Amino acid sequence: MMGIKEKRAGLERRHLRLRRRLEGTPDRPRLSVYRSLKHMYAQIVDDVSGRTLASASTLSEPLKGALKSTGNREAAAKVGELLAARAKEAGITAVCFDRGGRKFHGRVKALAEAARKGGLKF
Repeated sequence: MMGIKEKRAGLERRHLRLRRRLEGTPDRPRLSVYRSLKHMYAQIVDDVSGRTLASASTLSEPLKGALKSTGNREAAAKVGELLAARAKEAGITAVCFDRGGRKFHGRVKALAEAARKGGLKF
């Protein structure tokens, strides 16, 4: 069975492989997703200037008390909707999606689909 260190090393290796191709520019910033066991975090980053333009997580103020569970697909979808709304306020319409080395399914996919539904293009 694979140990925790090997799993983490594989995740980091996949993420670095993705990041070689992805770079957030002022025109098309990077939507970065981080998934922990309990929470989901997403932020829109301009890598050229090194600034976070918009962010949302299951710990964000509008979602903190409203969610029954923070580690499921429904919570991830709410984070995606909130991030899309905050991106729209910041004037961001198109992003490149950084899944953080994870597979595009489950909570990561739910967040992405909700962000697309909210108006982000990627």
